Amino acid sequence: MAYIYGDTMKIDTTGASEATAKQDKLTIKGVEAPKKLAEHDLARGEKYKNMITKVGKAKKMDPAVIAAMISRESRAGAVLKNGWEPAGNGFGLMQVDKRSHTPVGAWDSEQHVTQATEILIGFIKEIKVNFPKWTQEQCFKGGIAAYNKGVSRVTSYENIDVKTTGLDYSSDVVARAQWFRSKGY
Repeated sequence: MAYIYGDTMKIDTTGASEATAKQDKLTIKGVEAPKKLAEHDLARGEKYKNMITKVGKAKKMDPAVIAAMISRESRAGAVLKNGWEPAGNGFGLMQVDKRSHTPVGAWDSEQHVTQATEILIGFIKEIKVNFPKWTQEQCFKGGIAAYNKGVSRVTSYENIDVKTTGLDYSSDVVARAQWFRSKGY
């Protein structure tokens, strides 16, 4: 399957910060931490695998990235109450922010995952416009960072995760995606 936004396996990653790793009381950080975090979410996320794959195919987006974002954003639904994160702004498996978007579908629906994937794709395209000299994979990672913090806050590749949650959002998601790829996503 051709994923038109880049090859997840070619994206560089530093993995997760200590703060992100501590979500699961991990004492490791870097590229090993996201693997463990994703592993902890795998059983919960398996019930969404067919939907993730379907949306990925339809949108030409690597399903491993969708799975990784679901893992990072909602721990495959584990942290949600009636589909919402505790502060009440983020909705669904992929945490569509109601302050910027009107969430559609049920929190764990194909409609929701499609909407969130389209939002990600929009960010990737905006990053490509803002950084025309970046490689496809750099734009992909930039779009992932923008999903968390907004396009205007992506100012350079070297500081891509500055101002993201945990100061590691795109690197963590990429490392989780690489792990999910090894699990058949």
